[in-house]
Amino acid sequence: MEGREVSSKTLDQDHLKILVVCQHYWPEPFRFNDFCEELVKRGHEVHVLTGFPNYPEGALYKGYEHGEHKEETYNSVQIHRCKIMPRKSGVVNRVLNYYSYALSSSFQIILNRIKPDYGGDFDVILCNQTSPVFMAEAAIKYKKLKNKKLVLYCYDLWPESLLAGGIKEGSPIYNYFHRVSRQIYREADKILVTSRAFKDYISAHFKIDENRIEYLPQYGEAVFDEKPVGKTGSEENIHLVFAGNIGEVQDIQTIAKAAELLKEEEKIQFHIIGTGSYKEHIEQYVMDKHLNNMNFYGRIPIQEMIEYYKNASAMLITLRDIHVLGYTVPGKLQSYMAAGKPVIGAINGESQKIIREAECGLVVNSGDAEGLAEAIRKFASLSYSERESLGKKARAYYDANFSKDRFMNRLEEILREYSK
Repeated sequence: MEGREVSSKTLDQDHLKILVVCQHYWPEPFRFNDFCEELVKRGHEVHVLTGFPNYPEGALYKGYEHGEHKEETYNSVQIHRCKIMPRKSGVVNRVLNYYSYALSSSFQIILNRIKPDYGGDFDVILCNQTSPVFMAEAAIKYKKLKNKKLVLYCYDLWPESLLAGGIKEGSPIYNYFHRVSRQIYREADKILVTSRAFKDYISAHFKIDENRIEYLPQYGEAVFDEKPVGKTGSEENIHLVFAGNIGEVQDIQTIAKAAELLKEEEKIQFHIIGTGSYKEHIEQYVMDKHLNNMNFYGRIPIQEMIEYYKNASAMLITLRDIHVLGYTVPGKLQSYMAAGKPVIGAINGESQKIIREAECGLVVNSGDAEGLAEAIRKFASLSYSERESLGKKARAYYDANFSKDRFMNRLEEILREYSK
């Protein structure tokens, strides 16, 4: 880990000074860590205003418990951390976590504590908007104080994301956040969305000109984007891998139920890589049902995951059967496809549409454990060459629609355009 270094050089006029606002950043496992680093490689100065790392487990990471590394540089991206309440567990702690970042980061902007190394102001603001939407407040503050443009990259759709947490549409809480969301989305000069369905929703619900909204899908993890991992598992056995956050909305429960239906088929094994708030619940379910075909590995560094992907016959993707989640395309789908792996899913909406368009696997509706088990049986009945063909189709679709170069070139064009 590097210490922060301030340079007295003059930044080339073709390169930008970019302020990135996002509640989460390295060492938390998010895809936008990589594209911030890529912007630096392209010659831009990038500063990230973020919180102290605590996602997904909810506790501050080791080495950050007492405010250490408030200012640090990692892979030439300058990171400024503001105080937050850790997520821990429960709704109250989650709300405190959300609002603490919004308030703390806004104060950093009001007090003018985040400045580019090369003098003056930042040329453009990029907000990587996961949940909650009001993490964008600091970005809006800088926009207004410095008269700069704000590009908002929307990963989680608000207020619809509240529905996944049990908030009822039309309730006072939902209506309040609908007003908040409308105000924030309208403040953005450009809105980038990770799903085609997001564009229609934002335009219709908040009366925002479609020309201000653009579909810019995520790319896969860098280690997979460069080239597919090859080898689609073994010829004899079927190894199915889920990789990512294990929360309630990821619906690992459906995978576990499918594993239960397939427990007599010894050649089929499930491998769950990752951690999260729902992991212990799923592990207990597996123990209670005596499932010997479901294996857990915890969090694994991305470089080490290459071997797990290589040995996978197919990758698994699931989300709960909640209407709003049908708008969403989890970033893992792009990584799976970049790796050149077949995809088997129990997922609705845009993700299901992509898997079908790519013809790269088998997919059933969210929550359909019996359908998922049947899809896995069908996949297991395919010849090895047929499975390989599905993986090649996944990579071909990825190259045509999701590649890193395509993403970065367009993002850079947009940031240049809105820096003027």
